[in-house]
Amino acid sequence: RIYEEGRENVPEHPYLYESDVEICLVGGGCKSPVERFWSGSSSVYVLQKAVSCEESDSVEESKADEALSRSELLPKDGPGPAALSVGRAKQLVSLYAMVQNPNVTHVGISDLVVLPPLWIRCDGSDPEHTCWIGAEPLRAGQKITGINIYVVSCEGPTADKTCFANLEELKMEHKRRHHSCVVTTKGFARYELIQVAAIEDTIVESGSNICVDITWNIVDKILETPPLISAATLNVALESGDPRSPVYQVYRELQLLLALAEGLKTGVTEWPEPLECESAVQLVQEFLTDLKKKLDGDCGSGSKDETEKIKCDAAAVDSYLKSIFSERGDLDFAEQLWCKMRSVSSYQELIDCFTRVIKSLECGEIQPWIHQGSSSFLRTLIHQSYRGQMEVVSLSGITPIQLLFEIGLDKMKKDYVSFFIGRSRSSLLFQDYFISTSVDLQEQVHRVQKLHHMLEIMVNCRVLLQFRHENLFPLTQICMKYYRENPLDEKHVFQLPIRPALVKKFYQNEHPELWKVEISSGHGAKEVKTVWQVSTNPPVEHVASNNSGLFCDSTVNGSTEERLYFMAGTKCSQVHFT
Repeated sequence: RIYEEGRENVPEHPYLYESDVEICLVGGGCKSPVERFWSGSSSVYVLQKAVSCEESDSVEESKADEALSRSELLPKDGPGPAALSVGRAKQLVSLYAMVQNPNVTHVGISDLVVLPPLWIRCDGSDPEHTCWIGAEPLRAGQKITGINIYVVSCEGPTADKTCFANLEELKMEHKRRHHSCVVTTKGFARYELIQVAAIEDTIVESGSNICVDITWNIVDKILETPPLISAATLNVALESGDPRSPVYQVYRELQLLLALAEGLKTGVTEWPEPLECESAVQLVQEFLTDLKKKLDGDCGSGSKDETEKIKCDAAAVDSYLKSIFSERGDLDFAEQLWCKMRSVSSYQELIDCFTRVIKSLECGEIQPWIHQGSSSFLRTLIHQSYRGQMEVVSLSGITPIQLLFEIGLDKMKKDYVSFFIGRSRSSLLFQDYFISTSVDLQEQVHRVQKLHHMLEIMVNCRVLLQFRHENLFPLTQICMKYYRENPLDEKHVFQLPIRPALVKKFYQNEHPELWKVEISSGHGAKEVKTVWQVSTNPPVEHVASNNSGLFCDSTVNGSTEERLYFMAGTKCSQVHFT
């Protein structure tokens, strides 16, 4: 019944079975709770202990920090998942296998259906510390020929590496269990790069991660460093807004633009913290006075040095970022005005600034130049001032917010395009999408947010990993393609195939976050695997560990700060129906 109902939409809530079991159908597009132990990509049934309201309340009080978000694993809100006993799990697997077996006719199922794989959370109370039991149908076309049974056991954490498995013993055990003469090995390692490469106070940590996944054939020993001939994938997930980010000043500028956009949408503007120490009114007045003095000699936007100063006045921006933005020396009057007014902190201050600007234009005290192609209302006023026929502007309602928003939107679009098209020499393929004016203003701002997220990724990869253009270019294309087709998602993991040598210096002397070896024999439907892994984080969330830290102070083998590891093993066996 769950399978039939889940064909169109994955059920949002779990189903109750025999009062003690919850059945969740996890869709293939969602993060699988067994992805560390099973490489399938289809939907799966996840079975766990049903928790009553009274139990849920008590568990929520005692394990509030262990609650699991709905988006990650559970299709319901509440405390973390509860596990079943191993005996109950084995009973459920037997029932699952029975209804899949075409030779079992007494259960009264006339039309056999190949059900999704089944995974059951176990409490680890048996001697093997079993934490998962899984079952996956074996098929030949549409015919079910048997069942793959998986048993996952977990131990740890421990800093004592003498507890680790021996690779040769693992291989011999696999051969005995599956009566195979030849086995193959495959290695996998994941290293966190963002913490290794980061210099103190330069990069975000919370909500962000840069790691590399490396796979290789022929493993010689446990925890071996991957060879350079391995296949590697860089995983990048970065969130904006950390003060230590190299582009934090640009982020703050974007926050003002977003506040103005929200003000236009709702009528209420919440002003962010000013970017400058001086008041916006004072900065604007000094700017207008300077332009007035230069009117007789230079009607342009000021010297190149002044333009560069405006662009590079953020002390937090590193030298690489300075070199990026200092190359754009073509700021017009409106863009320079935005730089002065980005410290505005109130509606009245906004009115005072534009009152001074409009008065200077009406009196002919300044004759600023502005880029062609701008559609802002301020550009219209400037063109009218050239002819001495400016329309009367009422600085009331949302008009002042609209004026500042328009020049800020134009300026920030040009900043991002200057980086992606100029500095990064990225393809013009998606340029029109990100700077298009054919969509409404709110959508334009949304696309600017996408540009900023891409900027965060590119600059951090350049600064932290020392990526060059040939490495940044394909990553830029991946990001642009994703954001042309999807909404803003700063939790999305962008993946880039790379050569391990590109990041080897960041991981060669480091501990892996996850390391595992896969021992396999047989081919096709008869292939069976044994997997052993170590990780610095608990491999399952429903079995409590006695220590969740990464390091301990106890002395092990003479070292006073040992990394703690969790160990997990997956054994596979096959049951054939014919």
